[in-house]
Amino acid sequence: MTTSLFYFHAFPVLCIIFKCQISGIGLASCLLSLPHLLPLTEVVEPVDFEEYVSSHAPGVEPGPLRQLMEFPQDDLELLHLDKECITLEPPLPEEEDSLDPRVRDALAVYTDDWLVIQRKYQRYSTTYTPHNSERQRERQRGLVKQTFELDEAAAAERQDDQDDAKRRSVSLDETPRGSWASSIFDLKNSSPDALLPSVLERTAAEDMDRRNTEARLQGRHSDLLGLYPPPDEDEAVERCSAIEVPKEHCGQRIMVKCLSLKFEIEIEPIFGTLALYDVKEKKKISENFYFDLNSDQMKGLLKPHTPHIAISTLARSAIFSITYPSADIFLVIKLEKVLQQGDIGECCEPYMVMKESDSTKHKEKLEKLRQQAEQSCSRLGRFRMPFAWTAIHLLNIVSSVGGLDRSDPDSDSERKGHGTWNERKKKGFERMSIGEDMCNFATFRPATLTVTNFFKQEGDRLSDEDLYKFLADMRRPSSVLRRLRPVTAQLKIDISPAPDSPHYCLSPELLHVKPYPDLRVRPTKEVLEFPARYVYTPHTTYRNLLYVYPQSLNFSSRQGSVRNIAVKVQFMAGEDPSQALPVIFGKSSWAEFMNEAYSPIIYHNKSPEFYEEMKMKIPANLTDNHHLLFTFYHISCQPKQNTPLESPVGYTWIPLMQHGRLRTGSFSLPVSVEKPPPSYSVLTPDVSLPGMKWVDNHKGVFNVEVTAASSVHTQDPHLDKFFTLVYVLEEYSFPFRLKDVIITEANMEGELKASMAALRGALLDTCVRFLHQLLNKLIQLIVYPPVIAGQIVNLGRTSFEAMTLLVNQIHKNLEGNQDQHGRNNLLASYIHYCFRLPTAEPAVPPSGESLYATLSRATARPSSLHLSRSKSISNSNPDLASTPVSPDEEVQRIIGSKGIDRSHSWVNSAYAPGGSRSVLRRNPNSSCELKQVPNPSSSLLSPPHHLHPEPSLLHEELALQWVVSTSTVREAALQQAWFFFQLMTKSMAHHLFLTSKLDVPRRQRFPDRFVDDIAALVCAISADIAGRYHKDVELVERLNSSLAFFLNDLLSLMDRGFVFNLIRSYYKQVPIAPLPNPSSLNALRMDFTRIVCSHEHYVTLNLPCSTLSPPASPSPSTSSTTSQSSAFSSMVQDQGVATMFELSVPFRQQHFLSGLLLTELSLILDPDGEGVFFLHKKAICAVHSLLCSHDADPRYTDPQVRAHIAQLYLPLIPIVMETLHQLHDFSDFSPARVRHASAHTDDADPDSGNTISQSVAMAIAGSPLPLPLSLCVCLHQAGRQSSSLSAECSRTLLVCFLWVLKNADAALLERWVSDLSVLQINRLLDLLHLCVSCFEYKGKKSLERINSLTFKKSQDMKARLEEAILGTIGARQEMVRRCRERSPYGSQENVRWRKNVTHWRQNTDRVDKTKAEMEQESVVDGNLATEASLIVLDTLEIIVKTVVASELKESVLGGVLRVLLHSMAGNQSALFLQHCFTTQRALVFKFPEMLFEEDTELCADLCLRLLRHCSSSVGSVRSHASASLYLLMRQNFEIGNNFARVKMQVTMSLSSLVGTSQNFNEEHLRHSLKTILTYAEEDLELRDTPFPEQVQDLVFNLHMILTDTVKMKEHQQDPEMLIDLMYRIAKGYQNSPDLRLTWLQNMAGKHCERGNHAEAAHCLVHSAALVAEYLNMLEDCRYLPIGCVTFQNISSNVLEESAVSDDVLSPEEEGICAGKYFSESGLVGLLEQAAASFNMAAMYEAINEVYKILLPIHEANRDFKKLATVHGKLQDAFNKVYNQSSGWEVTSPLEILSI
Repeated sequence: MTTSLFYFHAFPVLCIIFKCQISGIGLASCLLSLPHLLPLTEVVEPVDFEEYVSSHAPGVEPGPLRQLMEFPQDDLELLHLDKECITLEPPLPEEEDSLDPRVRDALAVYTDDWLVIQRKYQRYSTTYTPHNSERQRERQRGLVKQTFELDEAAAAERQDDQDDAKRRSVSLDETPRGSWASSIFDLKNSSPDALLPSVLERTAAEDMDRRNTEARLQGRHSDLLGLYPPPDEDEAVERCSAIEVPKEHCGQRIMVKCLSLKFEIEIEPIFGTLALYDVKEKKKISENFYFDLNSDQMKGLLKPHTPHIAISTLARSAIFSITYPSADIFLVIKLEKVLQQGDIGECCEPYMVMKESDSTKHKEKLEKLRQQAEQSCSRLGRFRMPFAWTAIHLLNIVSSVGGLDRSDPDSDSERKGHGTWNERKKKGFERMSIGEDMCNFATFRPATLTVTNFFKQEGDRLSDEDLYKFLADMRRPSSVLRRLRPVTAQLKIDISPAPDSPHYCLSPELLHVKPYPDLRVRPTKEVLEFPARYVYTPHTTYRNLLYVYPQSLNFSSRQGSVRNIAVKVQFMAGEDPSQALPVIFGKSSWAEFMNEAYSPIIYHNKSPEFYEEMKMKIPANLTDNHHLLFTFYHISCQPKQNTPLESPVGYTWIPLMQHGRLRTGSFSLPVSVEKPPPSYSVLTPDVSLPGMKWVDNHKGVFNVEVTAASSVHTQDPHLDKFFTLVYVLEEYSFPFRLKDVIITEANMEGELKASMAALRGALLDTCVRFLHQLLNKLIQLIVYPPVIAGQIVNLGRTSFEAMTLLVNQIHKNLEGNQDQHGRNNLLASYIHYCFRLPTAEPAVPPSGESLYATLSRATARPSSLHLSRSKSISNSNPDLASTPVSPDEEVQRIIGSKGIDRSHSWVNSAYAPGGSRSVLRRNPNSSCELKQVPNPSSSLLSPPHHLHPEPSLLHEELALQWVVSTSTVREAALQQAWFFFQLMTKSMAHHLFLTSKLDVPRRQRFPDRFVDDIAALVCAISADIAGRYHKDVELVERLNSSLAFFLNDLLSLMDRGFVFNLIRSYYKQVPIAPLPNPSSLNALRMDFTRIVCSHEHYVTLNLPCSTLSPPASPSPSTSSTTSQSSAFSSMVQDQGVATMFELSVPFRQQHFLSGLLLTELSLILDPDGEGVFFLHKKAICAVHSLLCSHDADPRYTDPQVRAHIAQLYLPLIPIVMETLHQLHDFSDFSPARVRHASAHTDDADPDSGNTISQSVAMAIAGSPLPLPLSLCVCLHQAGRQSSSLSAECSRTLLVCFLWVLKNADAALLERWVSDLSVLQINRLLDLLHLCVSCFEYKGKKSLERINSLTFKKSQDMKARLEEAILGTIGARQEMVRRCRERSPYGSQENVRWRKNVTHWRQNTDRVDKTKAEMEQESVVDGNLATEASLIVLDTLEIIVKTVVASELKESVLGGVLRVLLHSMAGNQSALFLQHCFTTQRALVFKFPEMLFEEDTELCADLCLRLLRHCSSSVGSVRSHASASLYLLMRQNFEIGNNFARVKMQVTMSLSSLVGTSQNFNEEHLRHSLKTILTYAEEDLELRDTPFPEQVQDLVFNLHMILTDTVKMKEHQQDPEMLIDLMYRIAKGYQNSPDLRLTWLQNMAGKHCERGNHAEAAHCLVHSAALVAEYLNMLEDCRYLPIGCVTFQNISSNVLEESAVSDDVLSPEEEGICAGKYFSESGLVGLLEQAAASFNMAAMYEAINEVYKILLPIHEANRDFKKLATVHGKLQDAFNKVYNQSSGWEVTSPLEILSI
């Protein structure tokens, strides 16, 4: 097809050369006007966009057309979006002044607004606004329901059935053949339909056309593709998911309400703690929640110890978050009581044995216990002791109550595909196993539990390890715990899924969460989760909490009275006791914050274990003096004289900050017997201080764990070191001790670079949590390289390497958190919301001198800085090459080493060296040595003075570093190219805003060296795609889409001509060539094209109003062609139109993107090319999607604008014409469709009992109308074996083709059609013919039966799977792509590999559609069918208008009428048919000779169509059909005072129609006949002619036939009655030989069907006799029979046929005996059929009589072959007669028949 395409496109050019030669113009000057011929596989050089736009100032007034010329002024917008604060008070530290730089940076990240730079009009592109079913339904609202006879007939079917039953009950005897008089009477009593007002008026053809066109354009649906199914989402490679706003992680939330706690006896206050534990992970997964359910009387016992109770400590309900739901999670409830004398067992005893009901029995004992409790509360109220515990297995709550979505594992929220990644990930974790599938804590029904059994705490088994053993034991049926005597109580709690926005809620920091209507209401607390496994979510809010867990103490070797040991914990700011900070969170019914906390006490235990959790706020400014102080006390439980309540027995501490790091983890601390000495806080207890006494010889006797939940302190050594060094540098606080290293100016650079390289060793979880700060710091080091000791340290390369490795690590480890393009959501949200160019240098030291300098990228750099751009070279890094080299040569070398031929990238380009836009190269003489910056100070310690070079721009530095990167860094950058592309894009946009360069011409926005780097980068990456596509499939797919999105973004920022050249260079690097697996390379090109073309200003980028448009003259003047110059100008005009409709070089240059897209489509559809199925679909979907976006775009609603947009797609028309033979055949030859024009005699359905045989019907109607020759060849050769496009692809391509025809300028189309050859016009007509079939309305019933989308999907699935199996496209690649679909259950059927959602299931789902949905679907389908047919009609009118003046009229008009007749034959709406009939009347009015002077087929077919619609159930259709039929008669009459041809064709058509149409209604036809009669009566012009009388005769005759044939149809089920009726009808046509012959053949056919061969033979003999009678009248041939007399030896009844004589009928009359049987060959055929039937009937003697008539004809024609055959058959017949008459006389069969 490439060759054919070339000739197709080159044909106009050859014509021009030919014209030039015959006009005498020199060929050279002629060729100057020609576009350069360039094959489609070569990419043209685009127009210089900026130059074109600036030199072609829009001359249009402001309006819709003006916006096509240039991008809007407000195209880019910078938005500062407030961060959503979920609490009433912002989460900030209390110390706002002089913050630690670590905290300051963290706060900046958490409190700054989101900085979003967006393309304001991007919502109009398909990138973020998909054309899905929902959006399509929105566009389809308010559609007018079209009226279809198909639906009307279906609705009336039941009524018809009843009528049929009534008719069948009448016997044949009661319905004799109607008389002429009765027929007239019936007809005159019927009522006509409404007459059309202007039918009888004489109107000029021009006025008629104008009026018809205006009527056709009224009320049209402007949005054609809004009626068509939306584009397949599978192919929407440009689709990007909306980027999620960064937010804090939140798991599934459950709410636990503690309602009441009652014991059998109430003697003292009891306090409760709730926490979640994961037994499998052996981890506490929530902080503690403390609750107090004591009565006011019990609380009163503790009043002396709690003078002020904060409302925040009165909470009784808590919200727990669970990220990783599992079957191993327990809610553990621990109870404590006030410390008293006695161990835990003694204290629990009363609760186990006593009951309130036995109060009389134990009255004294109870009273004693109460008194003891009061004494304990008053004296020891501050201290607690362990009491009892229990646990609730959460799985039991969820599973026993039953989940809401148990029957459907895919919950609603998941099916919609909404929610953050964490929510989706969380849902994924739920389904990791069958057991975990039950653990959906988000959707269970609320449950209220009463816990009755508690287990007493055991003093020596209090640790978490023991607890995990107990919990594991609880799950066993034979639990040891069950055998223990329980503490009986009643704890009532309520567990339910937490509401989305609970009221009166406090955050873990005790901030009020919105909404919080009343601060006085008892709050609910959010409990902080400690996830069981890593959660990869960056911090977005300030949180700085510390948790201290004392675990065990060993004082067994401690001398003295140390048994009831309490641990007091304080958070100290210094060493003075007054410096204990009130940062410890209070428990239940306590103060909000306290400065000390005590652990519970185990009675008489020198080595206690602890389970306590102490929660603290970490101050913002931590110094080396901040520490945790642990004081150990012996508590005296009994009051003794001279014995204090608490005696200190030991001290230890943990310094919290060391070398800039927060110290957390597990500690085993030695305990000092004495108070620590002064300045102890900066040392650890491990240091042996002189003169101090230690317990157990300075061994570690106290085990404690410290953890932090902090968004300030990373707690990772690698990250901490990096941040610390950066802050040291910012503060310039040299020297600085970092563990064993002293950081000075001398080693600072090396340490910093080493710390950046070591970031790869950091824990990924921590890197992700501090991702925003980390990336900000790396970017800051690039933009503001530090100055150390007066020397600029360029950290660009190191930062780039660190960033690439970090980004790569995140991608590799978080594969589940990617969109369909492989982009990590966390990184994407960082760029979109958080990233901004640092606009201020880092904090300046107090001296006010700048610590940071930068490498200037401006052309005028400070002379003191001789810095090379080609490599970042440091004086302290000797490994880097320092040989001076031209940076330009270096880039060339680097690119060359990767196998890239960059020399051809800018061929013929304005950007080539020396061209108008040549790029300034780097200075080849620049030195690569980093020079010492002059520094007046000789001291190394003093910072440099007043270094203020311009800041380095991030995008420039990134581009440079990427271009010069090598090996692993380059590979890592390629793996995640999207990240750096997006970072550069946002940096460029932000830079334009910061420098107010958005109003500057695009060429001046960025320095040339940056432009050069971008060019080199794109070139190199394109080469990577071309070189690695068959090896690294996934990488290349990602790289390809990333590059395309990058160039799409650059179109909004840079010189657009330059970006076009980048696109061109990509195409040159990624060619269409015979490479291994070229289809996948073509797929990459197609995806690239689609993404680039998805730009919201795609139309503007294509210069739709460019001067490529032809001159205004509608057609060349014929008078001006006499002179050479005018001939040449007219030829150029022709050429102007031709280039607009073909992929010529001018078209591809001016409309660059559109040209690329259509070129790709053309090459992929090339049948000789590699256009496999999935490529066809890709290319066609890309065009369809773009056209959809134009239709849905509110900017392009103006018809004039649409016409300009359609110009961009004009070559689509010839492309589709070229692919005609590849398109799917939509023709349907089923008899039910009544498509007589295209039906074939062998396509009948023998089982259709309701209809007369199709072959008989065809005989009635005359010979079938052949299809246009070219279409016949296409449609029926070898069953369309060559069809290479699927039904779906063909249909979509055709709808795009119609879109162009609909929206293109009609005058332009006329001029194009006028240049087409007859062959091309016929091909266009064939295409329109196919469009009519393709979009034909199927009816509501059909919609209910099958969904076209389901059908197309099943076809596509099969083909795709086939391709995967055959290896055309990698199955793995396809599966990977599917796995990465964000929403696998989206509105489009975009799942392929899951059995439960593939196409066979969708078939069954169709049943679930509501009646309203089905109704709406049929409305949409009806509107689409109507609009498509009207577009075809518009195009036919254009063709007619064009060919009128040319010599092509005769050859084209027949084709036009055929398409028109084909459209009438289908199921069309009343609206379309009205316009169709109007066009048909105009056509017949302008070209009557086409019907009445040519052959009869068109006239016959038109009569059939009109009669069919005369019997329509829709009144308006009948009115128009009647008017058309009447005017046809009138025009036939006006030509020759007679309308015999129409009369005959109408009569034959009626018999055919009534016999074959299932939904035929004679009552409706009667109305139409009456209407025709009325027209004849009211036609004043012809009143005095024989015409009205002839019309009346015809109508009455038709009416009588109607009556007869209807009766015949009623007796379809009774063969005897049917044959009898057919005989009567045939007898009634004695004066109409054509119709009599038809009915005789009908009878023969019916007899044959029933095996009555003798009867069939006699019918054929009668037919032959009738023909012989006609031939005898016409000419006298001796060898022909002399009429029916010749046949009387066969049957005496044949003489009936002699009734036809000259007085009744003249064979010369036009239209009479015009059938194919009224000829010599027809007679021979009938006789041979008769002989064959006699043979089958075993009437061998009759065969002889037949051949007696036949032999003379063969002898006269000297047809010896036939004679031999006949004699052979006679021999066989006589032998059979001889064999049968063996010895006895047989009565002749003829005699039997005559008897």
